[in-house]
Amino acid sequence: MNIKPPLWLAVLLMMFPQIMETIYSPALPDIAEHFAVPISAAAQTLSVYFVAFAIGVFCWGRLADVIGRRKAMLAGLVCYAIGSAFALLVSDFSLLLMARVLSAFGAAVGSVITQTMMRDSYSGEELAKVFSVMGMSFGISPVIGLLLGSVLSAFWGYQGVFVVLMSSAIVLLFLSVKSLPETKPAHTQTIAIGELAIKMLSDRGIIKNTLLVAAFNLMWFSYFSLAPFMFEAQGLSTLIFGMSGLLLGFGAFLGSYFNQVLLGRCCTSPRLIRLASSIALVGGVGIWLLQSTFIGLNNVYFLAPMLLIVIAYGIAIPNILSSALAGYRTYAGSAGALFGLFYYILLGAGLGVVGLINHLGGVITLAALFCTVLSMSRARGE
Repeated sequence: MNIKPPLWLAVLLMMFPQIMETIYSPALPDIAEHFAVPISAAAQTLSVYFVAFAIGVFCWGRLADVIGRRKAMLAGLVCYAIGSAFALLVSDFSLLLMARVLSAFGAAVGSVITQTMMRDSYSGEELAKVFSVMGMSFGISPVIGLLLGSVLSAFWGYQGVFVVLMSSAIVLLFLSVKSLPETKPAHTQTIAIGELAIKMLSDRGIIKNTLLVAAFNLMWFSYFSLAPFMFEAQGLSTLIFGMSGLLLGFGAFLGSYFNQVLLGRCCTSPRLIRLASSIALVGGVGIWLLQSTFIGLNNVYFLAPMLLIVIAYGIAIPNILSSALAGYRTYAGSAGALFGLFYYILLGAGLGVVGLINHLGGVITLAALFCTVLSMSRARGE
């Protein structure tokens, strides 16, 4: 019988990629200035990050079925630490992008391996509750990331950010070596990755879940891609942008709390995902209106409807992730690898488009409208 990993460590490892990305966001203007590149080019580092992250999710998830969950996790953390050290030393923007690719590739273990370990150890309603607890912990992530990233960027520039990223990877590596057990089941099946990919791509439920996860993450990470420059354009400091993490982190915490309460009242996952999509649509339209020249409020008032977006995220994501791979438990690592690959490629491509559109309200409204239509279809299908 496999030993369950400590929940506190699983939460840290699951939060790790999100904290690492939000701590980086406040440094984007400093990176653009230091490397003498346009704002759009600096923002594209987020897109590059997620494309590399998607590849990492696939590779580490597949390796988890081959060499085990624990060994894959440790190797990924080492890779992330090396990438962060490389980013600290480079002086050319193209080399910085390469360092970001390596970092993202390594950081992917925090997402795919942790989810796989949770699916190894829990199932059914218990798994949904565990993912809900982890979802609530996401509310802390943007607070830590944005505040710490803002302070580091303000006083030590982007170099300070990369020092902390490298140090965090080393700390997590130490904790994982000490406390992380192997959870790979003895009955894990092997399947040709091409055969599994065809099976999953033929599964309407997987396709819908992939699109929903990508769209909800696009709404969330569009903020980290575009908001630093929105604050800068209004003459607001990086520290003020970091303080916005307090509000948005509270929103993510609220969303996950509401999700736990509603699950306790026997609300079904499709209903909660549909509710989250509707909340996000209201928030997206609110941001769009506050950015429009017609109303003329191009300022931090857009944070009020943005709060609805993170509440919706906190409700939707745990329900999607806990049920998405219910039929693929016997090869959870490989299935999780492909599932993550699918939605992170979509997210990376979406963030590339976001950098070109450069309109937060428009992007979020379109993504939320898409989720609303898709979640209604998903609910009818189930």
